[in-house]
Amino acid sequence: QVQLVESGGGLVQPGGSLRLSCAASVASGLRFSIYGMGWYRQAPGKQRELVASISSGGRTNYAESVKGRFTISRDNAKNTVYLQMNSLKLEDAAVYYCNAEIKAMGYLSDYWGQGTQVTVSS
Repeated sequence: QVQLVESGGGLVQPGGSLRLSCAASVASGLRFSIYGMGWYRQAPGKQRELVASISSGGRTNYAESVKGRFTISRDNAKNTVYLQMNSLKLEDAAVYYCNAEIKAMGYLSDYWGQGTQVTVSS
């Protein structure tokens, strides 16, 4: 009844930019609230790591490796979180996952998107 749908991944050259989007899709008529939202990534052979997060009030947190290059934002009216990625590096290549804390039907749960591939290559 709750899904996170991601878009915006793709192939980009080093130094390029991409914008990821993640929209929460909720069954019609279901009352819900979205709290924290964030982006994680997982490169081959590595653990999933937090890239950036944003609270319901707009407070942001970034991994040191992306500070100054990535910007997380959200549109609460659209139930959507974005990740603007600039000055991409080879090491940013990974599958990026959206995450959201959503309270629905009285239960607070963590939800994940299906993942979107970001490839950085010259």
